[in-house]
Amino acid sequence: MRHEKASNLLGLARHLASSAEGLTLDEMAERLRVGRRTAERMRDAVREVFPQLEEIDDPPTRRFRIAGGLDGLFLAPDADELAALRGAAETLAAQGAGVRAAALRELERKLLASMRASARRRVAPDLEALVQAETIAAHAGPRPFEDAGVLATVRAAIKAMTALAFVYDGGSSPGRRREVTPLGVLFGRANYLVACEADGRPRSWRFDRMRDVSALERAALPPPDFSLQDFADESFGIYHGALEDVVLVIDADRREDALAWRFHANQTVEQLRDGRVRVAFRAGGMLELAWHLFTWSDAVEIVSPPSLKAVMADELRKALARHAPAGTS
Repeated sequence: MRHEKASNLLGLARHLASSAEGLTLDEMAERLRVGRRTAERMRDAVREVFPQLEEIDDPPTRRFRIAGGLDGLFLAPDADELAALRGAAETLAAQGAGVRAAALRELERKLLASMRASARRRVAPDLEALVQAETIAAHAGPRPFEDAGVLATVRAAIKAMTALAFVYDGGSSPGRRREVTPLGVLFGRANYLVACEADGRPRSWRFDRMRDVSALERAALPPPDFSLQDFADESFGIYHGALEDVVLVIDADRREDALAWRFHANQTVEQLRDGRVRVAFRAGGMLELAWHLFTWSDAVEIVSPPSLKAVMADELRKALARHAPAGTS
């Protein structure tokens, strides 16, 4: 068996061992990026090597899993994987996300502790070389508030599906105590709790403005149709507002930048005949979008909506009022 085939079979075995509910043949094919017949042959080959492979009826299909997991011999990470894990921890630490950085560092220690001594010795030189040769480029921006106690309380309430209480030093009524149904957490330039009050409408609450946070014993079930990803995709960045149909046209000399840039998760991109690039998406948060468009200087034309044009013009007037030389208009 060629090395590549053996590696692919081991990869499938890892997928089957890491899934609690098991995988269908179609899911195997999707994860491995192969056809269904190839996935079927690979499943049969895995069964020969791992006879503990289980088959579960899940009408109208069947699922497969290796419920007992794999021996550590088949799971030892390589230097590239460990270096990526350490790099992710360093990135989070540089951003001020100390809680998640500490979790990744602890995961790295657990992985190294689970490896056989010979495997650790073999991977150590390459890992050290990669760590010394790779670093994180720091970017300007706010450091998000990430308190271990607050995050742990929020996560406990989400997992237990119970209400959450806190005093919120923001919004229209600073200092007011809130009782909410927690729906999720948005990590970014600032960290936000997504939750809803009695009206059932999801809102964002900044972690750095929350205090006296506690999980309540009262059950609080999220709306059955709520999707945190859909909620996040409704806005440009973090700020939510009325949804607008945004159309931007980027100049031809910035075409390559525009084609490689993601303005929004649901954007459509079209190359125009004159070399310019048209980007369209639907989102809220026009102020934050205007702030971002400043970084493109005069290379972007706002086609729509009019509200974004108005916000951009207003921000430009404010900047000119502060920075334009005396006597200029």
